[in-house]
Amino acid sequence: MFWYAIRRLNLFVITLLILTLVGYNLLRLEPDSFWANQTFFQGWIHYVGQLTKLDFGLTKAGVPIIDELTAVLPATLELCFAAFTISVFIGIPAGTIAGMKKGKWLDNIISFSSMVGYAAPLFWIALLMIMYFSLNFQWFPVAGRYDLLYEIDHVTGFALIDALLSDGPYRREALQSVIEHMILPCFVLALSPTMQVIRMMRTSVTEVMAQNYIRAARIKGLSNYEIVIEHVLRNAIPPIIPKLGVQLSSMITLAIMTESIFNWPGIGRWLLDALSSQDYASIQAGVMVVATIVLAASILSDIIGAMINPLVRKEWYAVR
Repeated sequence: MFWYAIRRLNLFVITLLILTLVGYNLLRLEPDSFWANQTFFQGWIHYVGQLTKLDFGLTKAGVPIIDELTAVLPATLELCFAAFTISVFIGIPAGTIAGMKKGKWLDNIISFSSMVGYAAPLFWIALLMIMYFSLNFQWFPVAGRYDLLYEIDHVTGFALIDALLSDGPYRREALQSVIEHMILPCFVLALSPTMQVIRMMRTSVTEVMAQNYIRAARIKGLSNYEIVIEHVLRNAIPPIIPKLGVQLSSMITLAIMTESIFNWPGIGRWLLDALSSQDYASIQAGVMVVATIVLAASILSDIIGAMINPLVRKEWYAVR
C-alpha cells in the first residue's frame, strides 16, 4: 500500500509540473509582462518557485491574487461538497435498487431517468428551476449566496460555518438564508454526477448479484435487507470509490457554469470575469488552483479506494 501511494503521489507531482507550463505560458501571453522578457527555462523555474510560496502575483487592479482566491475558493468548495453529498445519498440507493431489480419496471424507470438527467443541458435545467421555483412559486432566491441584510463575518469562507459561528442577533435567519440560497445551485450541480453515480452503482450491484456468495446467502435464508447490507453494499461500493473522486473533480468544472447562472461568488465566476478582462495573471492562478483540486481529488480517491478494496492493490502488483 505504501508504494502504491508513493506512485500515485509521484504521478500527482509530475502532472502538476506539466500544468505549470500551461500557467507559465499564459503569463507570457502579455507582451509587456515580466515573464515575457525572461528566458523560458529560467522564467519557468522562477514561476514554480513562486507557486510553492502561494505567490500568484497581482491582478490588473493591483490586488494580490491569493487574497481574492481565499475569498472565492471556499464558496466553490462549499457548493461542490454539498452537491457531492446529494449525489452520493441519492445515487447509491437508487443505483442499488436498479441493480437489485435488473430488467424489471423499476430498473427501467431509474435507468431511463438517469439517462435523461445526464443528457439534459445543465444551463437549461438551471433556468427552468429558476423560472419555476424562484419566479413562479418564490420558494427560493434567484441568485447570490445569502441576503445582504445579514452581516456574516468571513472567518472560514464557508457561509454555513460562518453563519453558525456568528454571534449576531439574527444568526438563525442568516443560516436559513444561506441554506435557501444553496438549494437550487446544489441540486443543479448535483444532477449530472448523481446520474453517473446511479449508473456506476447499478453496474457494480449487478456484477455482485451474479456472484455465487449471493446465491449461497439466499439458500441460507437471509432476508433481502441482510443480503443488501452484509453482502451487496460491502462489495459493490469499494470498486466505484475511485470513480466517485472523478465525479467530485468534474463538479469543479461544472461549477463554472452554475456559478455564472446563479451569480454565486465562487472561483468559476471569478475566472469568467478574469477571462472577460483578459487578466492573464488571474487566469493562470485559477487554472492552477482548479487543476490542483481536480488532481488531488482523483489521487485521493484512488488511494482511499485501494485502502478499502485490496483487489486494486493486487492488480497493481500483478501488472507492475
